[in-house]
Amino acid sequence: MVSWKSKNRHKFLLQFHVIFVCKYRKKLLSSKIISDDIKQLSLDIAQRHNVTIKYMETDKDHIHYMIETDPTVRLSDFVRTIKSFTTFHIWKLHESVLKTHFWKERTFWTDGYFISSIGNVSEATLQSYIEQQG
Repeated sequence: MVSWKSKNRHKFLLQFHVIFVCKYRKKLLSSKIISDDIKQLSLDIAQRHNVTIKYMETDKDHIHYMIETDPTVRLSDFVRTIKSFTTFHIWKLHESVLKTHFWKERTFWTDGYFISSIGNVSEATLQSYIEQQG
């Protein structure tokens, strides 16, 4: 059942499928510790920016999110924030591992990302797809 959100004088349901890929397609998310830390960091930053992460799952070299936002959230700003926040903090937590993969810079994600509204696929279909990653 679709659950519309209300704010002031408008109703909305803004849901998106977002994917981030590890730089150079490194299989860094195969590590359960790194994967779990990325997930927790993602939840922390999303909560601070009025974004709900409904589902998320990692595969070896990328992470899928299903997010819900309100109309005031600028998606490009949120993506930049979550990528920089997770990169900064994952380096603080796992520097010894990451420095063996990235010698010149403290990076984690590729520069780009994938984002799509999910209006053309049911939430259940996307949830099943995300949960079957990995």
